[in-house]
Amino acid sequence: MKQHGFTLIELMVVLVIIGIASAAISLTIRPDPLHLLRKDAERLSQVLQVAQAEARADGRPITWRADAKGFRFNRPSDDGTGVEAFQGDNQLRPRLWESTPMQVSIEPRQTLVLDAEWISPPLRVVLSDGQHRLDLQRDAAGLLRVVSPP
Repeated sequence: MKQHGFTLIELMVVLVIIGIASAAISLTIRPDPLHLLRKDAERLSQVLQVAQAEARADGRPITWRADAKGFRFNRPSDDGTGVEAFQGDNQLRPRLWESTPMQVSIEPRQTLVLDAEWISPPLRVVLSDGQHRLDLQRDAAGLLRVVSPP
């Protein structure tokens, strides 16, 4: 009596071919740069709101600085002799951009200072990865939103 089916070797060869093909496909798929830029902008929006709430609660201004690699917050230390960099703070710690290198500009000034004032002047932070651009806008009520420029 003759049995029909595949041998164990044939099944293993097919599985190896499928594994190699799926690995090749997963290595060629790159994340969408606009998606990474939007993710950075949304994360920045949330973190800036946390920093604003912290500045209001603490009474000390918090400065936000960014470069092509990432961003960080700092404020005067409690005794006023140094600078606190939020290294141990889970929400306000220094972070890297997911979309690098990032080009950041702040309008109307180049330094963003969050203070205890409840009415904040309008502000626009422009994030660009070289191909795409997103604006993070704060209105007079302090609300932040991500906007795609026309």
